[in-house]
Amino acid sequence: MTHSTNSIDLILVTGPSGAGRSTAIHALEDAGFEVIDNLPLSLTARLLETGTDRPLALGIDVRNRDFSVDALLSLAARLRTRPDFAVRLLYLDCAPDTLVARFSSTRRRHPLAPFEDVETGVAREISILADVPDHADVVIDTTALTVHDLKAEVLRWFGEDDRRLAISVQSFSYKRGVPRGLDIVMDVRFLSNPHWVADLRQGTGQDGQVRDHVVADPRFADFYDRTRGLILSLLPAYRDEGRAHLGIGFGCTGGRHRSVAVTEMLCETLAEQGWQVSKRHRELDRRGNGAVDKGPGTRDHGVSAA
Repeated sequence: MTHSTNSIDLILVTGPSGAGRSTAIHALEDAGFEVIDNLPLSLTARLLETGTDRPLALGIDVRNRDFSVDALLSLAARLRTRPDFAVRLLYLDCAPDTLVARFSSTRRRHPLAPFEDVETGVAREISILADVPDHADVVIDTTALTVHDLKAEVLRWFGEDDRRLAISVQSFSYKRGVPRGLDIVMDVRFLSNPHWVADLRQGTGQDGQVRDHVVADPRFADFYDRTRGLILSLLPAYRDEGRAHLGIGFGCTGGRHRSVAVTEMLCETLAEQGWQVSKRHRELDRRGNGAVDKGPGTRDHGVSAA
């Protein structure tokens, strides 16, 4: 979808309770956005019909009266077809134990478990929202972030003077299907599979030995050089077209070794070239051993930051 340079920014902000949604929308408000929190999804179209000349941020969570994941994703898809808005979905993620600790420190009840323990509510909400990160344009992991860190990260992505193309790169397993919302997909199942090496099987593509094994495949160098060159040549064109986000995916059989290694390497390359990039390892996140941030240019996201 091509947006005019005069398109108005519209940010949909969501994530589990306690992950920092209020902090994020307050940061956007300070940056000049008109902010509306907990607006029923069914009223969004009516709101936009009134027109606006200011960037807009909508806070959405499971407490919205008519909330459902299908309704949220359908709304985002419809809005992305409108040329008058540059729509991005921001998902604030956080590790479950951190969410529990945050609720415990404030003595608040969890909205999805008002008469049960906090752990039950956190698990229930994360289960409900499980598919949303796959469709988000930007995912920020707030687990290790202070309030000030989160505000700075939100402004890094959505600050008024920063309309750069946001790139997300993710690894995945073809067994579970290609994630929706990707613009470029590469199949790396032709590379030598570390799964068949006993000493590497339990590792991931984030481990040096696994990565070395992938890189040692005689076919890797040519593949990576061509892929890197193609993507770096396309990014300015996507940016000039007015795209706000570009999703790139690498898939392998299990989503644990080869696709993870290539995703890590491409994110490092893009960050070195000055692009705004985040990464996600879908299958590692589902196993609870997602990546940690590798440096200031790239952000991991998942249960472990485009």
